Amino acid sequence: MIRGFVVLLLVTLAGCTSSPSPVLPPVELTPIDQPLPVTSRWRATLGYGVYNYYLKLRPVFDDKGIGYGADYTGFVTAFRARDGEHLWERQLHSPLAGGPSLVEGRLLLGSSQGDVFALDPKTGRTLWHVEVSSEVLAPIHGEQDMLVVRTVDGRVHALQAGDGKRRWVFERNVPLLTLRGTSAPVVSNGLVIVGNDNGKLAALTLRDGTLLWETTVAEPRGRNELERMVDIDADPVVVDDSIYVVTYQGRLASVGLDSGQLQWVKDFSGFNRLAVDGYRIYATDDQSRVWSFNRLTGESNWRQDKLLRRKLTGVAITGPYIVTADYDGYVHWLRREDGKLVARSRVNELWYMDNPDEEENADMFPKANNILVTPVPEAGLVIALDRLGNIEAFQLRQSRD
Repeated sequence: MIRGFVVLLLVTLAGCTSSPSPVLPPVELTPIDQPLPVTSRWRATLGYGVYNYYLKLRPVFDDKGIGYGADYTGFVTAFRARDGEHLWERQLHSPLAGGPSLVEGRLLLGSSQGDVFALDPKTGRTLWHVEVSSEVLAPIHGEQDMLVVRTVDGRVHALQAGDGKRRWVFERNVPLLTLRGTSAPVVSNGLVIVGNDNGKLAALTLRDGTLLWETTVAEPRGRNELERMVDIDADPVVVDDSIYVVTYQGRLASVGLDSGQLQWVKDFSGFNRLAVDGYRIYATDDQSRVWSFNRLTGESNWRQDKLLRRKLTGVAITGPYIVTADYDGYVHWLRREDGKLVARSRVNELWYMDNPDEEENADMFPKANNILVTPVPEAGLVIALDRLGNIEAFQLRQSRD
């Protein structure tokens, strides 16, 4: 029996724990001075979430406010962003690991066994299903009736959107040791931008996969494979004629879209989603500091340290704020202008209020609480999803009245 999409509060499991460092523990949250009020608009469950797996199955929304989510068992569902109303559900009976994404009128998902599924977004009906070379961890992107799929073995596959037929494959060697995850290939104006696990960024032609340029963003350094990891795990972001990219144990950089030349670089270590507006780049580093940088020069505007080592997600822009989430189920709003924390709420908070002893006796950051994917701003709400499939929509009031 499929564990369906039901608008209710899910009781999370206790006892599954993550392992923050006992030497450098996460900072404890402190009260926010005059916080803005946050209201929970609806709650639901998206199947079983990702359970014990480190997967980033972030919900995706179309231009009509319809959301699509998936869990690791192959359960896929459609729902309305404004109220969480369930529209349809499917069970693909395949261990999903990548997606969902919406491209060329199709809902796309990838599996840990190398499957690619294209579904009809209106009904959930399978349009086609093909196999690629290995696990698909990143969302699938594309344009011009072409889809681009990144697999963990270092290959980029181009498929026809209509039937999944292969058009071309591009391949790069993968280092011996990498982070768990891959960045999604970004498609823009006939180019495919690929961030690789060796710290290099490449541009291919969408038409036939020809390599136009390849640039080293960060050089591996260190005495062992762990120290030499420079993965590009966050999706590159294309704005105007520049690409913004971050590497683990390496750099944050701006790269020319046409030439591949480095426009500026900044020493930085990160692996989560970047957010970019007209003037600034927002990022979380590997120690869960939140940063703002000047988009044109790379100079730092501000840094927020009050969430240090809380294993933050990436950041998303929502009005005059950015939003991120942590391993203990909290969603945090920060002011874009100066990084000041202005609001906080928690996925599944009512359950913790009804079961205070469970939280008091729990290990630090139990896995049941973890939020792995960046919250999604949609329809005036911020929608957050935790590891076990609890999904909740929050509304921030920008006035304390």
